[in-house]
Amino acid sequence: MSTTLIQNGTIVSATGRSTGDVLIDGESIAAILAPGQSAGMGIVADRTIDATGKYVVPGGIDAHTHMELPFGGTFASDSFESGTTAAAWGGVTTIVDFAVQRTGEAVQDGLAGWHEKAAGNCAIDYAFHQIIGGVDEDSLKAMTYLVDNEGVTSFKLFMAYPGVFYSDDGQILRAMQNAGESGAMIMMHAENGIAIDVLVAQALARGETDPMFHSLTRPAELEAEATHRAIELSKVAGNVPLYIVHMSASEALEEVAAAQHAGLNVFGETCPQYLYLTLEDQLMQPGFEGAKWVCSTPLRTKHAHHQSDLWKGLRLNELAIVSTDHCPFCMKDQKELGLGNFSAIPNGIGGVEHRMELIYQGVVTGEIGLERWVETCSTTPARMFGLDTKGQIAPGFDADVLIWDPNGTTKIGIDDKHHMNMDHSAYEGFEVDGKVDTVISRGRVIVENDTFSGEAGWGKYVKRGLSQYLH
Repeated sequence: MSTTLIQNGTIVSATGRSTGDVLIDGESIAAILAPGQSAGMGIVADRTIDATGKYVVPGGIDAHTHMELPFGGTFASDSFESGTTAAAWGGVTTIVDFAVQRTGEAVQDGLAGWHEKAAGNCAIDYAFHQIIGGVDEDSLKAMTYLVDNEGVTSFKLFMAYPGVFYSDDGQILRAMQNAGESGAMIMMHAENGIAIDVLVAQALARGETDPMFHSLTRPAELEAEATHRAIELSKVAGNVPLYIVHMSASEALEEVAAAQHAGLNVFGETCPQYLYLTLEDQLMQPGFEGAKWVCSTPLRTKHAHHQSDLWKGLRLNELAIVSTDHCPFCMKDQKELGLGNFSAIPNGIGGVEHRMELIYQGVVTGEIGLERWVETCSTTPARMFGLDTKGQIAPGFDADVLIWDPNGTTKIGIDDKHHMNMDHSAYEGFEVDGKVDTVISRGRVIVENDTFSGEAGWGKYVKRGLSQYLH
């Protein structure tokens, strides 16, 4: 077991910052020491890292990724190997991906399929949520089994995508009741898919085929309506914990905030794309260019106050977590499937590499504090989803550490920093006032000096416990 001592850095947690040294023994954090204490104790580590002038923070946890996801006749372009390697480049040390059960399939088969994709291929640690695309007696039993035996304690339902993942209100209620019995978390894609399909068909009939109509046929009102309905169903099911994924709209956030003020177990997530990208600046680019930014929920207009409200939601904890919904597709042969028909464009943006960078820029611009950056990108995801040894720089926790250089700069783009398996960057040309310096996964340095030194297969599957917010 080798030891590493990170000296002279500013340790940042969700609750504050301090100057100190971090002693790593093997794969765990052994001690937090006062400056100079290690010398006085005669500690000689196998390796010493000087973090003077840098932040020492828990490695990022991206609680919403889709590696190799089948969608719209193709697959997300990042494999578990390429996607987790890109994540490591971005200071992320754990992902929680989504195993898939579609209507008519067995839940356990879906989970087994995801284990097969990921095993031996991940550069960082990984865990799974389970998508339930067909709620019936068998899948309800499987949900309980997964919580009790497989370390899968959260289940995603869809109010969108009829015929693929969609669940009606009765199915949602039954799944929520089941989750209430087992202590699991229900994650919800909250958009009114039945109404959206009508709007999409009408737009196509009018010849409105460009990428911008993806957003215009998924209006904010239908995100808010579905969010409200999901909250009411969770209330009827007994205040069952509900986590609304990839929130993009002010109106939907208001529903979540109101539920929280009423004492309900409702949590919200947003993603960098909703904090930085817009309908006008991205989706409405000429020709088919806007297809790069087709994702669901969609990018919203900059002429409302969606972005400022989402940042405010992060400050006030109405939004608990920033994830990426990383679901990358190349333009060539993938996004191009929707040429002449926006509804056939595979939905997804690649971002797993850039979340820590982009949200740190919100610290620089004064949108959130440094501690809140750590909290929303690492500590809360660990607590929310039962990653009990992750998300904190503290003795006994996994030695997943990001050393961040606030004096560095990062330029994002295909010819700059870009390691995801995509032929474009959703954040081309963005510049961040800060830089990933060193990344440590379970005690092993996997990124340093702008070099990746990790390997596929280092990452382990993590069985998750229940949400720490609920027991």
